[in-house]
Amino acid sequence: MALARVVSFDGVDSGRMAELSREVQEGDRPEGLPATEMIILHDPEGAQALAIVFFENEADYAQGDATLNAMSGGDTPGRRTSVQKYQVAVRATA
Repeated sequence: MALARVVSFDGVDSGRMAELSREVQEGDRPEGLPATEMIILHDPEGAQALAIVFFENEADYAQGDATLNAMSGGDTPGRRTSVQKYQVAVRATA
């Protein structure tokens, strides 16, 4: 069963989001992150972001969680305020 790591951040400005978008588009993915997909939502007025990272199974989630937890604050969108693990119950694309 697929799993999602959902992380909320505060203090996220548009400049940092543009920088992060550029890094992701260039394929600059952290080593040891076996994610299948990543979605980052941004509320520029509230300076908040929500990152959703998808993993195929528990082993990949555990490895990705350890990798992401080890990242320095400068590599994240902002100040991490929460981390939650979810089972992906429904997934669809247009």
